[in-house]
Amino acid sequence: MTSIEHSAFSYCESLRQIYIPDGVTSIGDSAFDHCTSLRQIYIPGSVTSIGRGAFNGCTSLRQIYIPDSVTSIGDGAFWGCISLEQINIPDSVTSIGHSAFENCISLIQINIPSGVTRIGGGAFSYCTSLEQITIPSSVRTIGANPFAGCKCTITCHSPHFKVVGNVLYNSDLTRLISFLSEQTDFTIPDSVTSIEDGAFCGCSSLREINIPDSVTSIGDSAFAGCTSLRQINIPDSVTRIGNRAFYCCESLEQINVPDSVTSIGDMAFLGCKSLQTILIPRGSRGQFERLLPDDKDKLVEAGD
Repeated sequence: MTSIEHSAFSYCESLRQIYIPDGVTSIGDSAFDHCTSLRQIYIPGSVTSIGRGAFNGCTSLRQIYIPDSVTSIGDGAFWGCISLEQINIPDSVTSIGHSAFENCISLIQINIPSGVTRIGGGAFSYCTSLEQITIPSSVRTIGANPFAGCKCTITCHSPHFKVVGNVLYNSDLTRLISFLSEQTDFTIPDSVTSIEDGAFCGCSSLREINIPDSVTSIGDSAFAGCTSLRQINIPDSVTRIGNRAFYCCESLEQINVPDSVTSIGDMAFLGCKSLQTILIPRGSRGQFERLLPDDKDKLVEAGD
């Protein structure tokens, strides 16, 4: 046997322990998906890849040892392993997939080794017990907010990125990638042109945000789940508001959409239950009623 195939043990809910023999080189996608009683697993040194969702929903798994033969951890590999407290990532790993450790709420500490070049979007999102994380100098690519919903301290050694006040940007501070600051009021630097996908996602304490005229794009889910955000002013420089950009901003009462905006994504204001007014450019009601059919009674044209 050289591989454990896709969904081989998926939903084996009574399985508590498994020993993978030497010679196995890959653990397939969803191989142990929702093995909710699995507490211990041995991965031999022959394994080189852990597939997408391989241990997704293994809610009893507390600790796992990844051998130094593994080079990649797939998307969602340990998603929802809520009991996982400790995991080693060996120096051999070069890629951590999208949502690889998302919702590992008991994970206190994790070491990203110096060989990692890519961290996928949401890789450590909602790891609410995580205290500190360091991005090594080898990292060249970071996906959409890998630390959404985290309150950890972040340190960065990569020349491709920069951390200022516990906020992660690209090296020239034009893209705001991840907001981990404890500030309740925040002013985005004038150098920023893009608020990246999920940048402020899950920042439930954020009450006020100031967006400078340099910003042209507000990404998908950029402010999703900012439940304390009451008001936001979108400058005339912005041309795009992404999908679910303000999803479930439950305290948001008013928002203005300037003439410059040419694109508003699906569900941009869905779940904004306190929203009373969406100020839109004069003469654009027809366009915005098509974009926002559930909120058309809240649309107010500028000057009315």
